[in-house]
Amino acid sequence: MKLNKIVSLLLVSTLMAACGGGGGGAGSSSTGSTSGGSSGSTSTGSGGGGSSGSSSTGSTTGGSSGSSSTGSTGGATATASNVLAIIVNDPSYPNKPTVSVTVCVPGTSNCQTVSNILLDTASYGLRVFKQAISNISLSQVTTTSGPLAECIAYVDGSGNWGPVQLADVMLGGETASSVPIQVIDAAYFTSAIPSACKSPNVTSLDASPAAAGFNGILGVGLFISDCGQGCTSSVNNGRYFTCSGNKCVGTTVPLASQVQNPVALLNQNNNGVIVKLPSVGLGGLASVSGQLILGIGTQSNNSPSGGTVAYPTNSSGYFSTVFNGTTLANSFIDSGSNGLFFAAPASMLPPCPSNSGWFCPSSTQSLSATTTGASGSPGSLQSFFIGNALSLFSNPSNGVFAEIGGAAPSGSGFDWGLPFFFGRSVYVGIEGKSSPLGSGPYWAY
Repeated sequence: MKLNKIVSLLLVSTLMAACGGGGGGAGSSSTGSTSGGSSGSTSTGSGGGGSSGSSSTGSTTGGSSGSSSTGSTGGATATASNVLAIIVNDPSYPNKPTVSVTVCVPGTSNCQTVSNILLDTASYGLRVFKQAISNISLSQVTTTSGPLAECIAYVDGSGNWGPVQLADVMLGGETASSVPIQVIDAAYFTSAIPSACKSPNVTSLDASPAAAGFNGILGVGLFISDCGQGCTSSVNNGRYFTCSGNKCVGTTVPLASQVQNPVALLNQNNNGVIVKLPSVGLGGLASVSGQLILGIGTQSNNSPSGGTVAYPTNSSGYFSTVFNGTTLANSFIDSGSNGLFFAAPASMLPPCPSNSGWFCPSSTQSLSATTTGASGSPGSLQSFFIGNALSLFSNPSNGVFAEIGGAAPSGSGFDWGLPFFFGRSVYVGIEGKSSPLGSGPYWAY
């Protein structure tokens, strides 16, 4: 059985707000279990960026992950400097959208291009496995308390741990300079890993690209910093730590030193992104390809179409979904989640017998829900399908499905994962930045 994966920092934002955070959609969460192996479901998050810088492509890393993204029938190409190719083509990890990112030592041409980076619209910042950038050496981000490290805990029980380091980040042909990124390294101060990155918060730290199913995560979500104000004022934020000797302790972190959404730190095309993927019919496909376009309304190739509607979110990045007569206020749009995740009665959508994280109705169900801005408007009806995951996954060649979904964690909203993106352009408007669609944060489609 394939894994269901939800990668999102949004679900933890309410926890950060409680300790003084908010604004930045702080936190990370995921539902189900990790993909790339047996049963489960996944989602991921991150945040923030830099301005321009010099960068060039050095060596390429794509094979360090158990499921690297090489080739796709769609033949995705980046035809402009603000375009990155998206590939979805891994049968072992269904609905995994990946891009390539170039990571450089700041101000130099000492770079490494990393493929198989999970594209995530519900987190903020770049997180790359140490093994995927082994040919370069980045400088450590420090605070008054010492060198900075971060723990990210996902709802599926997985987590990322490792130091925060500075890099120039090249997205397509554009560069964000001196961006704080997380280098994922489960062996970093291994004897002093904080309780926030241990059970019950994290049952399994991602130890390698092969185990995670990707070489890193590119969070291009609604916010600039991955934690926000909550981490600037409280050492008990559960996210950032400084380590020395045999001890890691919580620390406050200025906004500029937190892991940053690199899109927001580009010199231009920095007000958001557009994710474009083709339609996928029922039954699935082996692969599809699309585009991640930087900027919204900043040049000819990212101008919103006439029918595009923006749905403003609240300060935590949520908007509302009404499904089956229930309003789910903590809803979000997440390319890092590989299905549609929401609460549904078993009489409507029974769980799969071998993996309760996925739905397995006896026949494909045609459903609908209404999405609205956080204030209650605008609103629009969204139609979707949910099929039998066991049956769909029985074809070992397919890695793309429009009709897979599963149960969301208790108390969460509607997670509009990758199936929502098929056949449309989804706009992600970054907080505090203006576009023809309005001022972020907003989703638009």
